[in-house]
Parts: sequence; C-alpha cells; structure tokens
Amino acid sequence: VKTDVLPMFQHLAKDDQDSVRLLIVENCVALLEVLNKLEDAQQSVLPTVTACCVDKSWRVRYMVAENICKLCESVGPEITKKELLLAYVKLLSDTEPEVRKAGASKLSGVGKIIGCDLAIKQFLPCIKELVKDESAPVRDAVASDVMGLAPLFGKEKTVEHLLDIFLQLLADDVPEVRLSIISKVEEVNKVIGHQLLSKHLLPAIVELAEYRQWRVRLAIIEYIPLLAKQLGVEFFNDTLGILCMNWLSDSVYSIRDAATNNLKKLTEEFGVEWAQKNILPKVFSLAENSNYLYRMTTLFCISVLSAVVGTKVIHESMLPLVIKMAEDPVPNIRFNVCKTLAVLLPTLSNSVIQSNVRPTLTKLLEDEDRDVRYFSAQALALGQ
Repeated sequence: VKTDVLPMFQHLAKDDQDSVRLLIVENCVALLEVLNKLEDAQQSVLPTVTACCVDKSWRVRYMVAENICKLCESVGPEITKKELLLAYVKLLSDTEPEVRKAGASKLSGVGKIIGCDLAIKQFLPCIKELVKDESAPVRDAVASDVMGLAPLFGKEKTVEHLLDIFLQLLADDVPEVRLSIISKVEEVNKVIGHQLLSKHLLPAIVELAEYRQWRVRLAIIEYIPLLAKQLGVEFFNDTLGILCMNWLSDSVYSIRDAATNNLKKLTEEFGVEWAQKNILPKVFSLAENSNYLYRMTTLFCISVLSAVVGTKVIHESMLPLVIKMAEDPVPNIRFNVCKTLAVLLPTLSNSVIQSNVRPTLTKLLEDEDRDVRYFSAQALALGQ
C-alpha cells in the first residue's frame, strides 16, 4: 500500500478535475482505516484531507464535510483534535451553503469524538452563527443534529449552552426548522427534564398546529405521540388535547385522517380510562355536527379506536352510536356505518350481532342508495 497505492493516490489528489478530487475524500477514509497503525503512512494521507478542506471546488469541501465523522473515527480522538478539528470548524463557516449544511449535520458525531469541553470551545461560536444563517437548509441541518450534543454536555452545560440555541430554532421563521428541532425533543428531555422544556415548547407547537400549510400541520401531528410520551399526561391534557381534537375538524382530509390515527397512539400511551374521559366524548359529539364530513370522522375514529379501547367500551358506547347513525340522511354516512360495523363485528358476541347489528344491516340492504346496499351486503356476509 505504501509503495504502490499511496503515490498514485497523492497524484490523483492533485488532479485538475474536481470530479476526481472529490472521490479522493472517500479514498482517504479507506486508506486511513487500513493504515491506522502506521503513523508515517497516516501522515502521508492527512495532508491530503486538510488540503481538500480548502479546495477551490466547493464540491470537494462538501465531500470532506459529509465524511468528517468517518475520517475522525479512522484516525481516533487524538489525531482528530490535532489535525482535523480546526479544518472541520472552518467548513462550518464555509462560503458555500451546501458545505455548511453538511458540516452542521455532523456536529454531534464529531462532538462525541472530541469530548464535551473541546466541543463547547470550538463548536459554540460556530453554532451561534449557524442558527442565524441566511440559508434555511443550513439552519434545518443544525436543528436536526445540534441537540444530539445534549447527552454529551449533561444537564448543567446543556441548560447553559444549548437551551438558548434550542429556543432560537423554535422561533425560526421557517416551519421546517421548527419541526426539526421539535423532533429532537426526546434527546433534550432526557437531559434537562420536561418541566424546563415544556414551557418553551408550547408556543411553537401551537403555532405549527395552526399553520396555514396543511403539510406543516400534518408533520406536527406525527410528533404529538412522542411529545405526549416525553412530557406526560398532565401537560398533554392542559395544552395539546385541544389541538388534537381541533384537527378532527380540519378542512383537509389528510389532517383528519392523521388526527384519527394520532388518537389511537395516544390511547395506547395513556390508557382506555383516559380516552373515555378525554377523547371519546369529543369524538362522539362530532356525530351531531351539521357538516357530514365531521360526522364521518366520528365513524373513522370509532373504526380506528375500536382496536385499542376494549369490548366493554365498544358495546356500551360505540356500537349504539354507530347504529343510531344508520338513520343519517346522507348516503356516505350510511355506507360508512356499514363499513364501521364490519370492523366492529369481530369484537361483538353473537347475541349482540343478532339482536343489534343484523337488523340494522338488513334494513340498509334495502336502502335507496346502491353503495349503501353494497356495503351492507358485505358486512352481513362477514357476520354470518
């Protein structure tokens, strides 16, 4: 390797084509892994790495930033601190946004290699600039990774050095950045605790929950079960519960559908008794709404929640309401009643099916709407 491969490698590292030089970076990783016990050989590769960090082509510098964790792991902590750390820090303030973005996504990875004290000294000045970066993708990269430093820093230093950064990112103008930092709440919560964290999270969550772009609302819904788990039932009941129920009445179907599945996950987390008190009354109240889409949401919720609430709740609360809704004037509601009953059938005793479900489906079998007749026939076939 030293006599044949290294000379060719060093020649290609100086090639005029940046498409050749950028491939050198991955070769550096491979060579350093092979030569990690040969210090003189390492010293013949490391200058190439540092040269790539200041290469005139941003694509070459990007490749270094993208592979910096692998490079550091190949040489170990001591050589990283001596040879690579300052070069990496320069990449964090590179003139090209793509390079800064790649570097920002590796903060926690490099931090684990160099240790807490050095990470605080070298990274914090850069991070404070990156959270104000004019490029939203760069700020998003910081938000996606920086809180990975919290376990390394510990509670006291996280509160001292990272909490302000967390709050800045929560207040970012771009919703994707705020979503990224919220998605990392678990890492921060484990270190500093939910009491300190929750009071800062709520304003950002509320704003995202009501954001005009439905895809942003959809994204925050997906994080609600994680937030509920981390912050606890009391915080959820006081603050997030209203949001979850409001999503059931959203004008966008995808939001209503996601909100329905969200309630299932929350019931799994907090229990059936909690759902009976906090979710089901609000879900059932939608059955009286003048808008048939919201009445349909009740049926969707019953279908989904029936998998987690148990037979007692189904028999006493859900089934009577579904049967009552079979009289709805809107055909779409009536055939969704049939579909909901088909979902509930496996949970019902034969006596309940014969006394309550079958008469309802038999009546719907003679409905004026052909879709209602079709789905009632399907449900009846399942109940036989």
